[in-house]
Amino acid sequence: MSLVEEPVDAARSASDGLAASLESLALTAVRAAALAAAEHAGSGDGKAADGAATEAMRVILGETKGRGTVIIGEGEKDKAPMLYNGEQLGDGDGPRFDIAVDPVECTDLCAAGLPGSLTTIAFAGDGCLWSPGPGLYQDKLVVGRAARDAIDLREEPEHNVKSVAAALGKPVDDMRVLILDKPRHVELAARLRAMNVAVVMPSAGDVAGAMFALLPGTGIDMLMGVGGTPEGIMAACAVKVLGGGMQTQLAPQSDDERDAIIAAGISLDEILDAESLIRGPAIFAACGITGGTMLEAPRNMAPGWISTHSLIVSPGSYRRIVESTPVFEPNLSEG
Repeated sequence: MSLVEEPVDAARSASDGLAASLESLALTAVRAAALAAAEHAGSGDGKAADGAATEAMRVILGETKGRGTVIIGEGEKDKAPMLYNGEQLGDGDGPRFDIAVDPVECTDLCAAGLPGSLTTIAFAGDGCLWSPGPGLYQDKLVVGRAARDAIDLREEPEHNVKSVAAALGKPVDDMRVLILDKPRHVELAARLRAMNVAVVMPSAGDVAGAMFALLPGTGIDMLMGVGGTPEGIMAACAVKVLGGGMQTQLAPQSDDERDAIIAAGISLDEILDAESLIRGPAIFAACGITGGTMLEAPRNMAPGWISTHSLIVSPGSYRRIVESTPVFEPNLSEG
């Protein structure tokens, strides 16, 4: 295994012990899910990829020491195979922790065999992850450390772009903003382009989009727009560890979703930051399924070996990991 470590300014402390102890579990879970989903890449069957990745994760998490509770998963929103909200995993003999998970982010890209699909998971201490209840979508602003104090979701998009540009010390027309390519963002994209801002619009993937806004050297200055709440919680884990800035607000996309949020007694007006979403130490991990700018797809190396490309963000550091392990295949000549 080769490893490149990219340290964050904050030092790891004793209070980060839970997050450190769960790093191996996070990497094992996303790697298993990525390998399972990759078997279905290009098949046209996104549900099969989701199902395979979910079951691979469930096996890994089910065998771990301790007790993890799924606070939020992606399956409910997408009506896909899922690790369901409230599901408990592990043998119960050890620490308790919260889980946010999306076994396959960008399922459609995986099904089409296109770059950009990832498997993702985040952990935090017991009771530390904010739950959106029946809320499936939220408006988001995400920026890196240098602009963390320059965003305000109560302001207009133009104001936020100008404020972030000033914090970064660059002209507004040099800004690059990532927005998901969805009908709900047509007006937002037009307003930003009217400012001569470069708008990057992938068809899916706002966890990856948040990471692009957070990490240096990606060419993305900020993430804006409405995306899923599971992605928001996972992104918030990375934001908190890396010292970036994030603000979110629930943004229901249907009357039924709005009514369910109100019935659950959850505010539609409250604006939350990463500290509100994630209380205490947290970690985030991802592994590439179909490859792309951030993480490569699994690759067959020497005969019988396969490599994966993962990213883990934990208190004190973020690391990109390329791991090669043997693949044991049945001897088809026997029997």
